[in-house]
Amino acid sequence: MSDLKNQTCEACQADAPAVSDQELKELMREIPEWAPVSRDGVMQLERAYKFKNFKKAWAFHELVAQMAEDEFHHPTLTLEWGKLTVTWWTHAIKGLHRNDFIMAAKTDALLEKLDS
Repeated sequence: MSDLKNQTCEACQADAPAVSDQELKELMREIPEWAPVSRDGVMQLERAYKFKNFKKAWAFHELVAQMAEDEFHHPTLTLEWGKLTVTWWTHAIKGLHRNDFIMAAKTDALLEKLDS
């Protein structure tokens, strides 16, 4: 394990390399609750977090939004009653970069913060 949650995102340009199929398999082992999805031909990482009410989902939304702003890497956040769906991908390359896996791992780590 490379302990993705302790890594930081790097600045990404349009010519940055997307993760290879082999890298995808290896990195997915580190974030097993996430799913790679393709939308309009763009690979993305997605996970739905479930909560007992809207207030908890909202609080988690705020934590994820602040982390995204701090790292300057922004996801799609879909807030619903008792659920927050987080989707990461790198807009500059229209696909998945190592940064997305780092942010997914950091998002999972925030869940511990919410419960403490």
